[in-house]
Amino acid sequence: MSDQLNQKLQQTLTHLYTHAPGFKKRMDDAGLTLADIQTVETLSLLPVLRKDDLIELQKQEPPFGGMLAVPLSSLRRVFQSPGPINEPEPELADAGNWAPGLEAAGFRVGEVAINAFGYHLTPAGASLEDGLRTAGCVVIPGGIGNQEQQIQAMAAFGTTGYVGLPSYLKALLDKADELGYPLKLNKAFVLAEPLPPSLRQELKERGVNVFQAYGTAECGNLGYECEAISGWHIPDDVIVQICDINSGEPLPHGETGEVVVTLLHEHYAIVRFGVGDLSSIIAEPCTCGRSSLRLNGWQGRVGAATKVRGMFLHPKQLADMMARFGNVTAYQAVITRAEHKDFLALHVVLAPGTESATLPATIQQTARDTIKFRLEVEVVDALPPNAPPIRDERTWE
Repeated sequence: MSDQLNQKLQQTLTHLYTHAPGFKKRMDDAGLTLADIQTVETLSLLPVLRKDDLIELQKQEPPFGGMLAVPLSSLRRVFQSPGPINEPEPELADAGNWAPGLEAAGFRVGEVAINAFGYHLTPAGASLEDGLRTAGCVVIPGGIGNQEQQIQAMAAFGTTGYVGLPSYLKALLDKADELGYPLKLNKAFVLAEPLPPSLRQELKERGVNVFQAYGTAECGNLGYECEAISGWHIPDDVIVQICDINSGEPLPHGETGEVVVTLLHEHYAIVRFGVGDLSSIIAEPCTCGRSSLRLNGWQGRVGAATKVRGMFLHPKQLADMMARFGNVTAYQAVITRAEHKDFLALHVVLAPGTESATLPATIQQTARDTIKFRLEVEVVDALPPNAPPIRDERTWE
């Protein structure tokens, strides 16, 4: 690693150690001082902090678990993602660092792009809008839903770019065909769910070049495709290590392990943060000429959480929600996929004598209110004794 990167790391850690009491405690608990971590190679002395750990820290010391290193009043936005987990956004032009990926995907100054990520509570919508604006694009803040009005706006403004879920892009194009609206879309920047090769090919045949990106609510942009479509380029100011899921030790390039992130940002202590995804590093130079390392796609999840329609579904979320229903003796969430769309059902077993006429609707509403998922509730006679709380039946062909 370069001397410049190590210098930036030292500067960042010094600020965080001085101004974020939660980070100082984390260092102290590990028996480390700033003198112990002077280089990227020595970062691995600090144990990995995982999402569940951060959630617990935020519960103990709200709202940011002692990891915020600037005054809360200096932030531009604050978010809350499912978990729940709180995320701060500093007053920066492109806090999520999405502009480099958008520019690599061909988004140019003056183009109109629709942003089909949600703008409510979670950071995706606002963060991607900032990236689009930094890239010089005019933004339609579409969010998810109201497809007919979105299509009318896209046609009226000559929209050429799309940002959002790949499955939602297909739904928009299908709806546009149904309504008879010719669209000028020619590029898409998609993330938050897998992109099957069959869907990428279908969208390309419909005139849209699709570029996949990867990131998290806590970390922002962690990787993006270039025109070579050969892995995800890791952006500047991000240190990504691929680590053994048990020891936390960095693995050689090419081996699969957990994505562990350190951000060179001084507002929030994201240091050795395990995002729970599996990948590997591609070290060979990319034909596009960029010198950055690349991630070799998404290769699974470390823990039991499962991503559905762009959001993580945690077994603990289900357990907390279902604890409200004492007349449900067993349950299981079942995820399926058809026509490149995810479907979520909840199978429930009821105690004898339970009135089942209104219970499914009550559970559905509770799920929308508490875990922010729309799902179908199905009453079943029984589930296997050791049935996992989440059963993923999707295939990615």
